[in-house]
Amino acid sequence: MLSRYEQALEALNRRARLRSLEGRAGIDFTSNDYLGFAESGALKIALQEALARGVPVGAGGSRLLRGNHPEHETLESEASAFFGAQSALYFGAGFAANAALISTLPQRGDLVVYDELVHASTHEGLGLTKAQTDSFAHNEIMQLEDKLRTFRASNTQARCFIAIESLYSMDGDLAPLSDIAALATRYEAILLVDEAHATGVQGPQGRGLAAELEGAPNLISLHTCGKALGVSGALILMPELLRRFMINRCRSFIYATAPSPLMAAGVRAALKLCAAADDRRAALQARIKQFDSLLQKLDLSVTGTQIQPIILGADRRALDMAQALVQEGFDIRAIRPPTVAEGTARLRITLSASLAPAHVDALGAALAHHLEERMA
Repeated sequence: MLSRYEQALEALNRRARLRSLEGRAGIDFTSNDYLGFAESGALKIALQEALARGVPVGAGGSRLLRGNHPEHETLESEASAFFGAQSALYFGAGFAANAALISTLPQRGDLVVYDELVHASTHEGLGLTKAQTDSFAHNEIMQLEDKLRTFRASNTQARCFIAIESLYSMDGDLAPLSDIAALATRYEAILLVDEAHATGVQGPQGRGLAAELEGAPNLISLHTCGKALGVSGALILMPELLRRFMINRCRSFIYATAPSPLMAAGVRAALKLCAAADDRRAALQARIKQFDSLLQKLDLSVTGTQIQPIILGADRRALDMAQALVQEGFDIRAIRPPTVAEGTARLRITLSASLAPAHVDALGAALAHHLEERMA
């Protein structure tokens, strides 16, 4: 009865694509805890204080039933003010929020045009939407405009959505956000910006790369709380009208148990920490510049962000190098298809404000050794 599953796993193993759960060990060059908030003493104290004032751990039901807690509403109000948006809606996870957004707002007859490298959570929503969907080559503005122009030529009333990430999770590069925003205005499109890896790190006070666009009637941004903010969940920032629509039509909001009120209190505290974390952002930028310099000496391309992919091509090569680095005390993972395109298996190295300069130098030396060894 279960033999097909066993065969599928064996096939993955033969192709060096079998995944397994592994523990946390070694110097962290793999997590998304970019500011080092996840183990912050300040967040622990904030949660202890929330428990002391009676904030419950569980919500007990959907927010449309008894699950709506004052902590949820206060968080959404504070997040709206912090990011500069009309309103916010809190979800339990970034993946769920992104899929909910794409599957709910675009309607039959609408179009969603998306960058080919958007996150799997966006693709999840694309698979559920009744709207038309079409992709454009990564960061190719001219191709995006061609698709918008073609659609608008025969669809003057339908809505059009553009889905992008501001900082791409596997390649570490940035979207040409101002150019895309200009196209969204020109073609009367709604711009959906996934700020997951920019939140906390980019923009004034860590408000993201779309911070200067916030408040525009055609902008929706998503800020995950489990990466640089160090907690969990996600906030969708949008016009109030669209928030009301989501509350009434989004199935994964209506029928899901509400996120933990205690975690909502944690996110509130994390946003306050984020606003005052210029020192941590400066420390992170210093580690980024340091690592960029080391990679350039190895003739490797750099992103200038906290996400640095090292493309190795073959799945087995990426897996073997990651395992070798783990044995030397670094927590680094291999990223293989289908997460990335065929032939682009890589090490995805992430940097954090918590890293010491010596940690970065040590990794640079280890990379130089292993790359030279495998090229010999």
